[in-house]
Amino acid sequence: MKLSYKVIIIGSGFGGQLAAINLVKEGITDFLILERRDFMGGTWSQNVYPGAAVDVPSPLYAISSEPYDWTQMYAEQNELNAYTNFIIEKHKLREKTAVNSTVTKIQWRESSQHWQIDIEGRESYQAQFVINASGPLSTPTIPGFKGRDNFKGKSFHSNNWDNSFEHKGKRVAVIGNGASAAQIIPAIAKDVKHLTVLQRTPHWVMPRNDYMFKDWQRAILRKKWAYNLLRSTIYCILEYRILGFKYSQNLLNLVGRSASIKHIKKQISDPKLQKLVTPDFDFGCKRVILSDTLYPAYCQDNVDLIGKDNGIKEITEKGIVTQDGIEHELDLIVYSTGYDATDGVISYPVMGKNGQTLAQAWQDFPRAYLGTSAPGFPNLFIVTGPNTGIGHTSALFLIESQMSYIMKAIKQVEKQSKKVIEVKADAEEKYTKNIHKEMNRTVWQNGGCNSWYKSNSGKVIAMFPGFSFTYRRWANNFKNTDHQFY
Repeated sequence: MKLSYKVIIIGSGFGGQLAAINLVKEGITDFLILERRDFMGGTWSQNVYPGAAVDVPSPLYAISSEPYDWTQMYAEQNELNAYTNFIIEKHKLREKTAVNSTVTKIQWRESSQHWQIDIEGRESYQAQFVINASGPLSTPTIPGFKGRDNFKGKSFHSNNWDNSFEHKGKRVAVIGNGASAAQIIPAIAKDVKHLTVLQRTPHWVMPRNDYMFKDWQRAILRKKWAYNLLRSTIYCILEYRILGFKYSQNLLNLVGRSASIKHIKKQISDPKLQKLVTPDFDFGCKRVILSDTLYPAYCQDNVDLIGKDNGIKEITEKGIVTQDGIEHELDLIVYSTGYDATDGVISYPVMGKNGQTLAQAWQDFPRAYLGTSAPGFPNLFIVTGPNTGIGHTSALFLIESQMSYIMKAIKQVEKQSKKVIEVKADAEEKYTKNIHKEMNRTVWQNGGCNSWYKSNSGKVIAMFPGFSFTYRRWANNFKNTDHQFY
């Protein structure tokens, strides 16, 4: 079995797929994709919870060079999974992937100038370059609720939905009310005996306004020019959102908040419930949810929404005890409690030059040049790294931009007949200072909420504070002077 490669890609979701596709375009075929699960595909193959769907229009939430015959504007999980597998099959990526390969550590070997990639229960790999594409939403988190392990019923995180458990007719609790929960709740509310939703803080919710493409529209969209026109139109419309997120929070509140309040009043008649679902922070500070079905689900007779003032006191063998002393007996607890997407951008230990770990380098907060390269960690590229998340358009646009930088970096090493590229510390410092200076102008930093966008430092780590085309311009403009080669 081959154990040494020019490039090893960690993760087989869209980031890993794009890395592989771009390497082949550059004539680099000596690579291997490592996937910890026994199947490929990342987010949209892993997340099989009821109601799972994308919240960015499908024609834009797609690889730019790989159009698809979408059936609706906001694709559901099964169609996204089909698209993912279409990409994998078309580019023959299965034969370039090792599944059941859990990375336990990667370590830079200075003497041989390569990375050692340790795999659970197997021999280690080595590679000149490592592209980490494990994704920011790949490490589920469950808070340490008192008595959590005492529960005798079924429990799991929404990321690890167990379809072998029949939830119909059962007493179910969903802890959390973020993007995943907002899809799960209406999908199961009609089938369960009783649903208890435990909300820490409400989110702003906007109408989803999904649209099923008609047969004649799909026929037109199969033409490349029409598909690209729709994609470009969607991109331009969504890009305007950054004007509110960054440049005019008053405008954002005026337009977004007013539409959300109207949405609440239209779908909920009970004043107490209206108050319970209305946030006390600026619109956009947390991820805005798109849903036409969440509020109607809350209004069902078999659904109770419990706010933070009466939240979880402890978990018992039978269920959940809330702060009012009531024990809610349950058959299933669903933890829709998010991911470690900031301080835990990479879930495995990374040891760079001179034995320094990435965790040590990021002790204050995660940071990287273009959100991709870190000084002291040569030949390592982080897909969807610090400050590369996007709150107003498709994440794939940013990932494709990162690929431009990564491929230019690898080709520069070859062009200069060197083995190693490493971003300079002063270049990363200058970039990071500018990012957080710009971030101070955004609703994510100053919107009056505590979101998963922020790291423990209080700095917003998840988001890029500007137009997505600005990031693309920076990524395309590769600067040799910001790097050292040896």
